[in-house]
Amino acid sequence: MQALHINGNDLTLEELQQVVYERRPVLLQSEARQAMDRARAVVDDVVENQRVAYGVNTGVGHLADMHISRQDIRKLQVNLLRSHAVGVGEPLAEDITRAMILLRANSLAKGFSGVRPVIIDTLCEMLNRGVHPVIPSQGSVGASGDLAPLSHLALVLIAEGEAVHQGKLMPAAEAMKRADIKPLALEAKESISLINGTQGMLAIGLLVTLQAQILADTADVIGALTLDALKGTDVAFDERIHKARPHPGQSLVAQNLRRMLEGSVIRESHLDCQKVQDAYSLRCMPQVHGAVRDTLTHCRQVFEIEMNSAVDNPLVFPEEKKVGAPKRAVGATIPGVIVSGGNFHGQPLAFALDFLAIALSALAGISERRLERLVNPALNEGLPPFLAPGAGLNSGFMMPQVTAAALVGENKVLSHPASVDSITTSGNKEDFVSMGMTAANKLLQVVTNTRNVLAIEALAAAQALDFRAPLETSKRAKTAIAAIRSVSAPITEDRILAPDFTRVAGLIASGKLAESLR
Repeated sequence: MQALHINGNDLTLEELQQVVYERRPVLLQSEARQAMDRARAVVDDVVENQRVAYGVNTGVGHLADMHISRQDIRKLQVNLLRSHAVGVGEPLAEDITRAMILLRANSLAKGFSGVRPVIIDTLCEMLNRGVHPVIPSQGSVGASGDLAPLSHLALVLIAEGEAVHQGKLMPAAEAMKRADIKPLALEAKESISLINGTQGMLAIGLLVTLQAQILADTADVIGALTLDALKGTDVAFDERIHKARPHPGQSLVAQNLRRMLEGSVIRESHLDCQKVQDAYSLRCMPQVHGAVRDTLTHCRQVFEIEMNSAVDNPLVFPEEKKVGAPKRAVGATIPGVIVSGGNFHGQPLAFALDFLAIALSALAGISERRLERLVNPALNEGLPPFLAPGAGLNSGFMMPQVTAAALVGENKVLSHPASVDSITTSGNKEDFVSMGMTAANKLLQVVTNTRNVLAIEALAAAQALDFRAPLETSKRAKTAIAAIRSVSAPITEDRILAPDFTRVAGLIASGKLAESLR
């Protein structure tokens, strides 16, 4: 695959996906290298002329007023990484780690951080040769960015900490040696630029966005199966209804449901029934699933802005060259400024991460309500109680619905927003923080729970449609059922269903069920 040349300005989610999962090579764009050189010259000038600039020759956080002598600047770089590498908890998954490396490299490549291009070159080589830092998932409050996670990442650049290479956990020095990557001696400002950023929470947000899109598509497919199995109507998906309230997601879901149900013999069999309208979990799928999709669109926009932003502190702004400007005299000050700000603050991401968890929780919640209608003999339109062949001797889907209810209940707890909380750190210098990484870590579990709830509904819907034979569902629905049956056989008597749920959840994650929409 052709190498991706990053410059900090136009990285896309699709390109990130290629680097993370398909191992697309990454290099620094030549123009970005020149921009980085200009910013680096400003930093070098500050050091050379012993002018004070935060993060260049001062302490950090509450210790910002402490001046660091020129001879101690290299030692400061090492101390900053060691002192901030205080994460705990389970390590982040490899895909998240790879996304973090790419996102950090891309942000620094914008040329506002004042680090040398060799920093980006080394990060790219870590991606290209499979050196993945061990990054604990806990320890960030989301301002000044994800300090602890990024410190564990940056340690590997100086051959400290731990890394995984070719599937084996080892000291970072050994991993770098095996991959033939030369460790770095960091110069002024480089440590703070490496660890001041939002790339931990951002990496999770972007990768979840990819998964959430699949879940949204899959929910439309599974919802259509359930509706047909329950002899529901497609009248509520009439295009005229949704043009009268033109939310984009709502209109798309209604269109998907119409397509999924087109040609269903089951639907034709009850056109003249006396039922006026379906329950909300069936009738309002466009409104609920659609709102999830619109939320996903908003969150993706937030994440995509962030992935091409400079988010460390301070930022370096070289003076733009003017045509015809005279050359500087030897020893003259390099024009440019170093400005302290707060772009590392994770609040925009924290809100989006919390919002996405809430939306996916709703997707799981309405799925569980449809599942309840499939198994409840008072609501399931004449299907066997709990979809059990020989109900009584067999319990069928009685307990799977309990599992789905448990997952939905857990999602409700996990959807309490982290972004409304704050806790003071760093001697009250950092007195309002985003808790964005907390929101991100919660979101990962919400995604897994939601996928499992949809997997249980998918199995139940397939079972219910089997009971509707000889009446047949639509062509697209039969394609979805065939995919389900490729990993889970029909239930003719009680069996252990946990492995089936795992296989169907894997089918969902792969996007195979969502393909029925095509």
